[in-house]
Amino acid sequence: MPALVIVAERLIDGTGRDPVEAAAVVIENGRITAAGARSSLTIPPDAEVIEDDDLTLVPGFMDMHVHLAMSGTNLVRFLMTPPSLALLESVPNCARTLAAGVTTVRDAGNTPAGVRLAAEAGHFPAPRMQLAVGLLSQTGGHGDDWMPCGVHLGTSYVDVPHPVVDGADGMRRKVREVLRAGADWIKLCTSGGVLSPGDLPDHAQFSVEEIRVAVQEAAVVGRRVMAHAMSPAGIRNALIAGVTSIEHGCLIDDEGIALMKEKGAYLVPTLVAPGDVVDGAKAGGGGLPPEMVEKAQRIGVLHRAAVSAAIAAGVKVAMGTDAAVGPHGGNLRELGLMVRCGMTPMQAIVASTTVPAELIHRPDLGSLEAGRLGDVVAVRGDPLADIDILADPAHIRLVLKDGRVACDFRAGSGAAQGSSGSSSSAAS
Repeated sequence: MPALVIVAERLIDGTGRDPVEAAAVVIENGRITAAGARSSLTIPPDAEVIEDDDLTLVPGFMDMHVHLAMSGTNLVRFLMTPPSLALLESVPNCARTLAAGVTTVRDAGNTPAGVRLAAEAGHFPAPRMQLAVGLLSQTGGHGDDWMPCGVHLGTSYVDVPHPVVDGADGMRRKVREVLRAGADWIKLCTSGGVLSPGDLPDHAQFSVEEIRVAVQEAAVVGRRVMAHAMSPAGIRNALIAGVTSIEHGCLIDDEGIALMKEKGAYLVPTLVAPGDVVDGAKAGGGGLPPEMVEKAQRIGVLHRAAVSAAIAAGVKVAMGTDAAVGPHGGNLRELGLMVRCGMTPMQAIVASTTVPAELIHRPDLGSLEAGRLGDVVAVRGDPLADIDILADPAHIRLVLKDGRVACDFRAGSGAAQGSSGSSSSAAS
């Protein structure tokens, strides 16, 4: 392949260093070979050059909490959707996510390994994925989709083990089942949540012993544990037992913040999620019971205050959205909310690029530096001047994944192309 050069007004490399004006990135054989000021770079003579007006180059964004095989929170729609259709909806969900500039995701549950295998085979455009496959819950906990009428909503996911487990021995067996299903991460629900019928976000779930068994079993095969944890006790128990990341952290207190810093754990806030629950309920014409909507409304204010305190204390934050609760493709709305919780725009970009790369142990991703994989996003405008331009996918003009053009939305470029070479115009 000939070298590929992307020329832009400015470059933000993802490390937190000052932006570079009049910049370019050079990609050869899928990897970045040079990035910086155009005046300092040598452009290969046979290179293909891509440029457009008022572009900012940033690393491919990384969302550490999505659910690609889920779409929305309307329980009535869920009941009326065949499992095969729900699984196939992951295809446009992947395309929308990639078109929004998100080139890597960590899927937090209910997406089977077959989705990743199909994407890697080039059957449809998609971000690269690490998967939790399932999300494990105690009986009556956040991931136990038993409803008061006796219906079990969560038993219909294709190739996903049943999520309910109790006791240390049960946990050991269940973790092994999820690993057998192809999981990169083990996802536990160590507190109640918003979209569960029989608990509150304030409740702790799973004992420290149960959580520790999950951590130990995962570690045997080089895997780690992420924890849906909203309550102070649920966060504390997860951290004591050795989890790597806390998802949501809505009610984290000073003790939890101190423990996160001591353990070097990551917080994945998903600040956009509570509002998405409320907005989805309004748009869905009553697809959620009032009790769940009320929980989302209550938790939203507390969530922002807790995350603001964690940011101020210097907790490591990696961007995540809980996409599926909200629309796939709207992922970068999260950056503006992180800024409103105390980050600078530059810090929000670092939390969406370099920090997630550290979290998932991918040192070849996360920044625009020589040797990294060629995941590059060209944004129209300057996100350091207005972080909210990222919230509108129309500002994403070009997405490269593995050094190849995955989506090209520049004027006159024709249909956006997916990494498989097929049109990904369904993403727009």
